[in-house]
Amino acid sequence: MPDWFAFESAGLPGFVAALGGGLLVGLERERSAAREGVEAAIGLRTSALAAMTGALAATLGPGVVAVATALVGAFAVASYRQTRQRDPGLTTELALLTTFLLGAFAPAQPRLAAAMFVVLTALLAGKDALHRFSRQALSKRDLDDILLLAATSLIVLPLLPDRAVGPYAVLNPYKLGLLVVWVMAVGAAGYVGLRIFGARRGLVIAGLLGGFVSSTATIAGMGQRARANAGVRRSCIAAGLASSVATLVQLALILLLVSPASLDALAWPLVAAGATAVVVSALALHRANHARDDDTGAPDYGRPFVPTHALTFVAIVAAALIGAAALQAWIGTGGVFAAAAFSGFADVHAATLAVAELVAANTLEPTPAARAIAIAFTANNVFKGVAAFAGGKEYFLPVALGLAAINASLVLTLALRA
Repeated sequence: MPDWFAFESAGLPGFVAALGGGLLVGLERERSAAREGVEAAIGLRTSALAAMTGALAATLGPGVVAVATALVGAFAVASYRQTRQRDPGLTTELALLTTFLLGAFAPAQPRLAAAMFVVLTALLAGKDALHRFSRQALSKRDLDDILLLAATSLIVLPLLPDRAVGPYAVLNPYKLGLLVVWVMAVGAAGYVGLRIFGARRGLVIAGLLGGFVSSTATIAGMGQRARANAGVRRSCIAAGLASSVATLVQLALILLLVSPASLDALAWPLVAAGATAVVVSALALHRANHARDDDTGAPDYGRPFVPTHALTFVAIVAAALIGAAALQAWIGTGGVFAAAAFSGFADVHAATLAVAELVAANTLEPTPAARAIAIAFTANNVFKGVAAFAGGKEYFLPVALGLAAINASLVLTLALRA
C-alpha cells in the first residue's frame, strides 16, 4: 500500500466525525425551526460546512484555526442581527460556533468529538424538557442543593490535600471529599429520576439509585412509604430489593478503583449475589406490575440530597478506616474482621472501602480481605432486615427473604472458592 494512502487515511476518521456531527446538529436545527414554523437560520448544510471547515482548518494549522474562528464568530453575529426580532436567544449562533470548534477538534480526537456532537445535539433537542424542569419542576430548595453540590465539587474539593493524614496515615482528605460529592451526586440523580418518571416507576428507580448511597436508608424509607400507603407496598418492596443491586455494583466499583486484587478474590461471589439480587428484584417488580392496587396520591419527592447524610457517611468511612487499622495493629488480621462486622452494620460501603484501602496499602492480603467484606455484607444485611420493620410485617417478610437469598449467594460462593 502506498505511503500517501496511509497518510491520507489516517486523518479520515476526524473528517468523518466532523461531517457526521455537523449533519446531526444541522438536522436538529432544521427540525426545530420546522416545528416553530420558521425558516432555519442555520440548518443542515451550514452546520455540516462549519464542522468540515473546522476540521480542515485544524489540519492546516493553528493560524488558520484562529482566522476561521473569527470568521465563523462574525457569521454567527450577523445571523443573530437578522433573527433577533423573532428569536432573541443565542442558542443557534452558539451551536454554530460550537459545531465549528468540535469540527476543529475532530482530527485530533475523532471519537471524543463525535461523542460531544451527540451531547450537543441532545442539549439542543431537549429544549422543552429542560425548560419545563428548570421553570416548573425545580424549586428554590432544589436550586440551593444544586448550587451546594456545584460549590463542593468545583471549589471545596480542589482545595483539599491529596495525601495521607491522621492516625495510622489512612485518611486522605481529597478522597473523602470526593466521596461526599459522589454521595450527593447520586442522591441528586435519584431525585431527577423520581421527578421525570413519576411515583410508580420512580420508586424503583429511586430505590436502585438510593442503593449507591445507603441501601439501609432506602429500605427503611420505602418501608415507611409502604406503611403509609398500602397501595404501593409491592412497588416499595421491589425498590428496597433493587437497592441491593446497586449496593453490589458499588462494591465492585470500589474494589476495582481501590484494590483490584480484592476484586479478583471476591469477583464470583459478587456476581452470584448480584444475579440473585436482580432475580428477586425482578420477581418483586413483576408482582408489583400485576397488582390491582395503585398509588393515586401525590408523590413525595423529598429533596435531591441531604448534606448531613453525605457527611455522616464519610464520617463512618473515616472511623472505619481508623478503626480497622487500629484493630489490625493491636490484634492482627482478626481485628479487621471485627472492624468489618462493626462498621458493616452501619454501612457496607464504608467497610468495603476501609478493607480495600488496607489491601492497597499492602497491610492485608486479598483473601482475608474478601472474608472481611463478606462479614461486613452479612452484618449490613442483618441491619437492613431490622430497617425493614419500618414497613410492617407485609413489607418485612419479602424484603428479609430477598436479602437472605442475596447474602447466602455471596457467602456460599465465597466458601466454595476457598
